[in-house]
Amino acid sequence: MNRIATTFANLKAQGRKALIPFVTAGFPFADATPELMRAFVAGGADVIELGVPFSDPSADGAVIQKAGDQALAAGIGLVQVLAMVRAFRQTDASTPVVLMGYANPVERYNQKHDRHDGKSAFVIDAASAGVDGILIVDYPPEECEDFAAELKNAGLDLIFLLAPTSTDARMQQVARLASGYVYYVSLKGVTGAGTLDTGAVAAMLPRIRQYVSVPVGVGFGIRDASSARAISQVADAVVIGSKIIQLIGDQSRSHVAAVAQDFLREIRTALDS
Repeated sequence: MNRIATTFANLKAQGRKALIPFVTAGFPFADATPELMRAFVAGGADVIELGVPFSDPSADGAVIQKAGDQALAAGIGLVQVLAMVRAFRQTDASTPVVLMGYANPVERYNQKHDRHDGKSAFVIDAASAGVDGILIVDYPPEECEDFAAELKNAGLDLIFLLAPTSTDARMQQVARLASGYVYYVSLKGVTGAGTLDTGAVAAMLPRIRQYVSVPVGVGFGIRDASSARAISQVADAVVIGSKIIQLIGDQSRSHVAAVAQDFLREIRTALDS
């Protein structure tokens, strides 16, 4: 098993749920990300989602869009993101790391780093850096079978989004290719928008599990210990992003990691209570 499968298996054996924090790579300081990732782990994170900055993040709300813009202005691209993962791996060999982003940076990376052997430079370099999973928002399952096969051959998981509007047919398509876990978007709209309806999430997850055998994480709208604990009653994992971005966005360089760690420790305590 790879790191993601091992992590979820261990949590299941312990009767615990996964805590998955998200941060945009290079935010709020270009050099802070590896330290911030370590702080996530110290605060109780089980998997880390690292956002790849992109100029047109269609699924993200204003908070994460602003973080991405700031990271891009600091010169953070996919090359730098992979370097951050390598730096994190120097001291952490076990915590899974998932890159979350959009197709354009991946395809540009492959063009720029063309290997001339038909293999994806991105997949090979991500695996070498220590990445465990990939979530590309705008790669629908019917258009990425070759990509999924390459990832699988490299030992990486391909993670898909499902939403309240997902049809049974789409869930079946996702189930055919998904590995690691599936990310259920609890709200209609972008990240950080709307009010979380835990009842609606609870009603949707059994339907998803009719088709999907991998763990189901829930994100979008989880902002505090109370909402995280409520979602953990029905999901296998809780994903928190926009709130973390908000908390660290106005911190000094010396306080960023500590603020994130303290927040996640509060969430971890709620999940385990």
